[in-house]
Amino acid sequence: MSLTSALSIAQSALLNTARQTSVVSRNVADASNSDYARRYAVTSVTSTGARTVEIQRATNSLLFRQNLVALSAWSGQSTVSSGMDRLGLAVNGVDNASSPSTAIGNLQQALQLYATSPSNQNLASNVIDAAKQVAASLNGGTKAIQDFRTQTDGEIATAVDDLNNLLAQFQEANKAVVSGTRSGTDVSDALDQRDALLKKIAEYVPVSTFTRGDNDMVITTGDGTTLFETIPRTVSFTPSSGYTAGAAGSRIYIDDVPLASGAANSTADGKLAGMLQLRDGVAGTMQSQLDEIARGLITAFAETAPSLPAATGLFTWSGAPAVPAAGTLVNGLAGSISVNAAMDPAAGGNPALLRDGGANGAAYVANTSGGSSYSSLLIAYGDKLDQPMSFNAAAGISASSSVTAYSANAIGWFEGVRKQASTAADAKEALATRTAEALSNDTGVNVDQEMSLLLDLEHTYQASARMMKTVDDMMAALFAAVG
Repeated sequence: MSLTSALSIAQSALLNTARQTSVVSRNVADASNSDYARRYAVTSVTSTGARTVEIQRATNSLLFRQNLVALSAWSGQSTVSSGMDRLGLAVNGVDNASSPSTAIGNLQQALQLYATSPSNQNLASNVIDAAKQVAASLNGGTKAIQDFRTQTDGEIATAVDDLNNLLAQFQEANKAVVSGTRSGTDVSDALDQRDALLKKIAEYVPVSTFTRGDNDMVITTGDGTTLFETIPRTVSFTPSSGYTAGAAGSRIYIDDVPLASGAANSTADGKLAGMLQLRDGVAGTMQSQLDEIARGLITAFAETAPSLPAATGLFTWSGAPAVPAAGTLVNGLAGSISVNAAMDPAAGGNPALLRDGGANGAAYVANTSGGSSYSSLLIAYGDKLDQPMSFNAAAGISASSSVTAYSANAIGWFEGVRKQASTAADAKEALATRTAEALSNDTGVNVDQEMSLLLDLEHTYQASARMMKTVDDMMAALFAAVG
């Protein structure tokens, strides 16, 4: 080997070592960046015998896809779980203190006490006050639910805007990847950026991807709708300014295809599906249950008379004096239920009508003798609260139940689905964490490993430097000998 060849080899080794060291330094600097994939230098030999260093990026497409799926599931589930926590507190209060079930229990106690002393007008007024609390609970619950739906609607609009912005950023990152691949330049940074954006997109909707020539990526949703192909597809949504009971919410469209919500009250994949589930699924079912409770109360306290239709008694509504049909859901009834003014002393009414009957005229008077100790009607009302009646099965609770049991079951239903959502959120968070850790272990930076590699490169650098020093000494000796 000539001295010139030896010198060239030493110089090449120094340059390659310097480039490898630069890669290691970059890895260490970005070790804490979860969106950074480890780079490694691959040394190859050309046809002329020269050694070159090629920078490659660590990848694991299988683990990455699993992580995307897990991220979508966790994002959707956590959205449902946290939303249900807020909704339950808004409707039922802390420890269900403001729930209709609690208010109905207080009404029962007041009614029973009044029945033991039917001549006591103070006890009669207490029943009316308790009934007002029941109506207030149902009215307030309805308002809280519809406010929650309106708020969620606004959050959906914001999320849709965010998703469209992410898709626009993804387009630029994808362009950089394709352009760099075609020109043969290092696209590792662009790939990191594209993958990071893809993980953020997956939080909103479940995604599936495939890569075409020149590293060009196509994104579809879980149901196969194209989300990105060269250009992003439009995600559209028209928010509502406000909601009423039974009103349907606007759909989310991806490239004019409607996005599906969760499959059940406690499950959803992706933040958008989770919010749709909250707005239309959980909140809608809760509203139906409140409406059914209101209908049951109106029915239980309705006045009856021979050969005459039942008429609203203690509780009334916009369709009074008619009583809502049995087993038929009336949207928004809980928001309009009120205490009959004929029995409300604050409205000039007489609370004794609850004991005697007759809020709808003389034909409906039960205490025909006018006895002050008459309690049969009060006892009958209390019994009706515990007697089975027909409810609409669409509200998610048994179609045959008493009013008191139904109101308690409404709390049980909500707590059940809330618990399911919370448990599922914890499980899916754990899965997302595990897949992220597995991906990081495979493609992320191990600082200890990089520092060990740096020591090896240092030794390589020293060997190349010594070789150059030796060649330099030999050439100096040669020049001195001939000179």
